[in-house]
Amino acid sequence: MNISLPETLKSFVDEQVLGRGYGTSSEYVRELIRKDQERQRLRRLLLDGAESPPGAPADGAYFERLRARARRTE
Repeated sequence: MNISLPETLKSFVDEQVLGRGYGTSSEYVRELIRKDQERQRLRRLLLDGAESPPGAPADGAYFERLRARARRTE
């Protein structure tokens, strides 16, 4: 895959490669793609959570049950 960039973007990519320890511009672009995939995955999880019905209240009893479960698994 080849990507054509205007000189301003090419310069920016070159600065990122040099300044952030990437070996090549391809490594930098791969990292951007991975981060975008993760961002989209997290966005989907947030939207799914927002669309789901309410769960049990997170009151003192809820956290005490979590602590008890954690103690049992230690």
